[in-house]
Amino acid sequence: MLFIIDKNIPAEAKSNLTHFGELLEFSSEGITYPQISNHPDIFFSKVDNTLYYSPNTPEEYIQLLISKGIKISKGSKPVGLKYPHSALYNAVITERFFIHNQKITDTNLMQSIGTRKIINVKQGYCRCSLLPLKNISFITSDEGINKKLLTEDLNILKVNPDGIILPGEEYGLFGGTSGISGDRIFIVGNLNYFPEGNKVRDFLNNLNYEIIELYNGPLFDGGSILILE
Repeated sequence: MLFIIDKNIPAEAKSNLTHFGELLEFSSEGITYPQISNHPDIFFSKVDNTLYYSPNTPEEYIQLLISKGIKISKGSKPVGLKYPHSALYNAVITERFFIHNQKITDTNLMQSIGTRKIINVKQGYCRCSLLPLKNISFITSDEGINKKLLTEDLNILKVNPDGIILPGEEYGLFGGTSGISGDRIFIVGNLNYFPEGNKVRDFLNNLNYEIIELYNGPLFDGGSILILE
């Protein structure tokens, strides 16, 4: 199992994650703004077994992924310095749904979705704001996404993002704190430090997830944990 992570997540979280697989610590400079420049979900988007990537993703990571036999496909547009050009690949893609702001979605990524139902939302940073779970369930820290998904009769938990760390910003977003592998959810942080942690814990327990809290501290938005198996 390969975990693509922000190189700046807490050291304790990295150490604990190594018990489950190999780490690829991601970073970039001069491509997009510093607060999100190391975030995997800004440069990559996974569709089934294919990892789509921005053309200006640092080449060292592309070569590393190729060397590990990861199936990759290049997107059509490079990540830009500012929003919305920084959010071209920040979509949520499940077996049934493609959720993003279609006005900014990369063309090649958009063409990959097959028969998935498209749910168009205003938020470009969709994967940062929305964690997809099993049984058509989701956790979001974005009110607009929450309202949109409720109209689709999906199982949603809305949380306030206050208390989530994103260096350089007032707060981070819940989706960016976590990654899913089967029945396990990996969270960069401990839910006991999150004001709505008990609500999140109950929601995940009801879905029969094993919750793995990677360090004893506040939730940290590292642009998601991208997991390749």
